[in-house]
Amino acid sequence: MARLVDLSQPIYEGMRVYPGHLKTVTFQHATHEETAPRFTSGFSFQTWGIMINDNGPTHVDSFSHLDPDPSAPTIDQMPLDLFYGPAICLDVSHVPPRTDITAEHLDHALEASGLDLRPGDMCFFYTATYDRFHDRPEYLTEFPGLGQSAGEWILDKQIKTFGVDSPTPDNPASTVYPIHLMCRRHRITHYENLVLTEVVGSRFTFVGFPLKVVGAHGGPTRAVAIVE
Repeated sequence: MARLVDLSQPIYEGMRVYPGHLKTVTFQHATHEETAPRFTSGFSFQTWGIMINDNGPTHVDSFSHLDPDPSAPTIDQMPLDLFYGPAICLDVSHVPPRTDITAEHLDHALEASGLDLRPGDMCFFYTATYDRFHDRPEYLTEFPGLGQSAGEWILDKQIKTFGVDSPTPDNPASTVYPIHLMCRRHRITHYENLVLTEVVGSRFTFVGFPLKVVGAHGGPTRAVAIVE
């Protein structure tokens, strides 16, 4: 029987957001006490206000986020197929913070997993960043990132979409961001701020449809793994 695993971070005021992005704000907008006088039946309702960055919580990048070309698709223009499909998750949590995850690291992680990586699969990389630091400032700085050879590995393996459990797939010490540049050149997108703890070393079906916000450069997502 299939099991559903939530791969999304909770959204709350004070959550860690990539530096420079809009911080998450939540607030009570309407209360039961405020709305009850509108009705004569005893009915009332309440609602919550939310302000988030399109690249703030668990999300997938649009091509327009990565590429200044005016023709680059925004999140509402991207094919739904990019956000769904067979997937695996590899463990690279031993790589030190602020260093590059290399193609050699990924080869070893794939071999150690015992999984097959097939052309067209999605692939996710567990760095343990969320597990270690999700409520601490280090979440934004103390993690490894995929280096240039890892980007070539993603291309060579014909991975459709990939993702990480950190604020960016690039090394936070980098000023080049080779992974984002690779994604720009080859129109490959990726997820950030995932929670991958329960799917490390597993094959599963990934479901991560973003909010359909017209013109947005990223899509906040309730990402889920369907594990058989």
